[in-house]
Amino acid sequence: MNNVIEKNEFDEVVSIIETRKRNAYVKVNEELINMYWDVGKYVSEKVNNSLWGSKIVQKLADYIKTKYPNLSGFDRTGIYRMKQFYEMYYDDEIVAPLVRQISWSNNLLIMSRTKSNKEREFYIKMCIKNHYKKRELDRQISSAYYERYMLSSNKANEGIISTIDEDDYPNTKLLDTYSLEFLDLPNEFKEKDLKEALIHNMKNFILEIGKDFTFIGEEYCIRVGDEDFFIDLLMFNRSINCLVAFELKIGKFKPEYLSKMNFYLEALDRQVKQKDENPSVGIILCSSKNNEVVEYSMSRNLSPTMISNYTLKLPDKKILEKKLKEIKELLDNH
Repeated sequence: MNNVIEKNEFDEVVSIIETRKRNAYVKVNEELINMYWDVGKYVSEKVNNSLWGSKIVQKLADYIKTKYPNLSGFDRTGIYRMKQFYEMYYDDEIVAPLVRQISWSNNLLIMSRTKSNKEREFYIKMCIKNHYKKRELDRQISSAYYERYMLSSNKANEGIISTIDEDDYPNTKLLDTYSLEFLDLPNEFKEKDLKEALIHNMKNFILEIGKDFTFIGEEYCIRVGDEDFFIDLLMFNRSINCLVAFELKIGKFKPEYLSKMNFYLEALDRQVKQKDENPSVGIILCSSKNNEVVEYSMSRNLSPTMISNYTLKLPDKKILEKKLKEIKELLDNH
């Protein structure tokens, strides 16, 4: 018993250490970003007032090198990046404070890989909420996560968004399309293979579906009457505070999949859901779907269920960008 007590107390001390270490990193990072911001502002004002040209910037880089030979990032290219950084956000009252909450490497990645203020704000907020490392952020941008998020619209999402605070953006949606390029499955595979690959790649799967998801189990058994039924994957989502059941299909969506999911959700709500949790949510992952069939199937469905398709390769970002632009133009004209 004493060993258990000691371990709990020691864990509390470790928790204090980890919290303070994170806080220290946040403070150091904030000061670092402030330094880049101030240098960028200074150079921007000099260049834009025609007081400095490119040769002066190079001389500045050489001078800093002599003063601080071990200081990296202050070559000519780096200084111009600081200038660009300041000019991109200085008049944006919403985003300017946020850039100080993410790393410089993530800031540079967002600056170089995004095209609009909305997209930059989206990824900055995702970095803050999910504590993305550079590799994770790079994957999300490469998989056109922003475009897939903005194009996702569904009855399930409407019900989910209404139960949580809007400040949780951008983690308030289940996606219409999920990218599972990390599974490395063969050309032909079975549903069992898909499930096993997702379990073996759970870290990447949670990165794709959202870090607020926690894995509960595979082939999760629920007993109704004297029969056992098995949910492919059962997760819990902290943001929307509910159980999330995943059904995996290797073919096109069929209407009968929905009635089966409704049965699972009813069983979860009666037998597994806690009193303070929201109603369970279902996600049916199919390799493809006919939107008209989905619309007919969902028209009288009351359960919060998302019919999503998945792709086993990274989506074409340019196609999604074009589609998003067309929808925006259509909305602007009405």
